Amino acid sequence: MIEAPNLRLEALAPFAFVAIGSLVVLMGEVLLSRSESMRNAPSVDVRIGTILSFLSAGFLLLAVVVAAQAYMSNTAWSFNVDNPMMRLDRYANFAIGVIGTAAILVCALSADYLNGLRIHHGEYYALLLIAVAGMILMVSAVDMLLVFLGLEMMSIPIYVLAGFDRRKLRSNESALKYFIIGAFASGILLYGMALLYGATGATSFDGIRAGFDPDNALAIVGLGLLVVGFAFKIASVPFHQWTPDVYEGAPTSVTAFMAVTVKVAAFMALVRVLTGAFETTIEPLQDILWVMAAATMIVGNVMAVIQENVKRMLAYSSIAHAGYLLIGLVAGTGEAHAAVLFYLFVYVFMTLGAFAVIIVLAHRGKDAERFDDFAGLATQRPALAALMVLFMLSLAGIPGTGGFIGKWSLFGAAVKAGQVPLVIVAVLTSLVSVFYYLRLPVVMYMRDPSDEPRRMTTSSGEGFALLVCAAVVLILGFFPSEGPGVLLLDNLRVLHWARDSVAFLP
Repeated sequence: MIEAPNLRLEALAPFAFVAIGSLVVLMGEVLLSRSESMRNAPSVDVRIGTILSFLSAGFLLLAVVVAAQAYMSNTAWSFNVDNPMMRLDRYANFAIGVIGTAAILVCALSADYLNGLRIHHGEYYALLLIAVAGMILMVSAVDMLLVFLGLEMMSIPIYVLAGFDRRKLRSNESALKYFIIGAFASGILLYGMALLYGATGATSFDGIRAGFDPDNALAIVGLGLLVVGFAFKIASVPFHQWTPDVYEGAPTSVTAFMAVTVKVAAFMALVRVLTGAFETTIEPLQDILWVMAAATMIVGNVMAVIQENVKRMLAYSSIAHAGYLLIGLVAGTGEAHAAVLFYLFVYVFMTLGAFAVIIVLAHRGKDAERFDDFAGLATQRPALAALMVLFMLSLAGIPGTGGFIGKWSLFGAAVKAGQVPLVIVAVLTSLVSVFYYLRLPVVMYMRDPSDEPRRMTTSSGEGFALLVCAAVVLILGFFPSEGPGVLLLDNLRVLHWARDSVAFLP
C-alpha cells in the first residue's frame, strides 16, 4: 500500500494567500460591477479599481506577515517532508518579505496612474498577484522543476502586463519583444536543466550537488546554459537587449514592478541554485560570472550616459546594478551573499522611488519620461524634486544613502574574497554613473519649466509609496544594521536579517 506523503501545508501559506488573492480580485470585479449601489455611483470604474487595489495589497500584506512570523520563529518547513521541492526557511521568507512589500507599494502607485490611462481593470491586479506567486515559488524552490515552474508562473503574467495598455503601439511592441526573448531564455534554461539531469540523474539541488562532476562536459554545458537562462532574467550583458525597450514601452507602474520584483526574485533564486546545487568555487563558473559582471557594469553605465529618456536611463541603470550584484556571486562567500541580499533590499526602494516620481508626474495619460519633462520641477514641485534627487544620489552610491552602504558592503566583501580587479572596475563604472544620475537634478534645478501643463497633485497612495521609499533609503544610509530607536525603527536590522538568511544556504 502506498503511504500518503508527509505534507506541511504551512510551507504553502504565503503562496496560497497570493494565489487565492488573484482569484478573489477577478471575482470581486465581477461582483462589484453588478452591484446596484456601485452601478449608480459616479466614476464607477475608478471606485472599483481603487477597491481592487486595496484588496490586492491586503492579500500581499497577509503573505508578508506570514513570512515575517515564520522568519522570526526561525523555522524551515518543507512542503513534502519526504521529497522536499520547496523550503520555507529564513532565506525564502526574507525574499518573500521584500517582494511582497515592493508589490504592495506598486499597488499603491497603480490606482491613480491606471485611472489616468483609463485601463484600470481587475485583470491588472490578478496578473500582478499571479506573478508574485510565481516569484514565491522561485525563491522557495530546492528543485529545478519547481524553479522552472515558478519562473514561468512569474514571466507569463508580466508578458501580458507589459502590453496592458493595448491601445499604444509601444506597449504592444514591448510585450512582444519580452515574450519572444523570454521564451528563448526559458527554453535555454530548461535545456540546461535537462542536461544537468542527464549528467547527475537528479533534479533536486542536493542530488545535483552530489552527482555534479566538474570534469564532465555535459554537466559543464548544462551549468552554462542554466546561467545563461538566468542572465536573461536579471538583464545581464550580453542578454540585456530587451530591457530598455520593454521598460520604455510598458506602462510605468508595470515597469516599476518589473524593475524591482523580477530582479529580486531572479537574483535570489540564482543565489540559491548556485549555492545549493553547485560548488561556487568551480573555476568555469567563476570565470563566466566574472566576465558577465565586468561587461554588465561597463555596458550598463556607458549606455545610460547617452539616453534622453528617463525610463531608458533607469533601464540601463538596472543593468549596471545587476553587474554590481554579480560581484557578490563571483566572490562566493557567505558575507558576499549577505551583501547581495542587503543590496537588493536597498535597490527595491531607491528604484521604486525613482519610478514613483515618474508616475506622480504622469498627466492626462502621458508619462513624464524625457529629461525635458523634468525641467524646472524644483520651482513648481520642490518636494517631489527633492525626493528624486535623494533617489538619484542613492542609486549613484553617494554617502548618507542606502545605496552607498549597499555598495560599500558588497565591494568590501569582494575585496576580502580577493576580487580586487573586479571591484576596481565597479568603482570606476560607479564614477561614470554619477554623471547621468546627477544630470536629472541639474535639469530640475537649473532649467526653467516648460509651458506644458504639469500635474500638481499627489494621491494618497503615491504619497505613501514615496514616503516609505524615502524613509528606507535615508534610514539605511545611516543605520544599516539597526534603526535609530524611534518607535519600531530600532528593529530595522536589514544587515542582520541578510546574514541570518544566508546562513540557511549550503
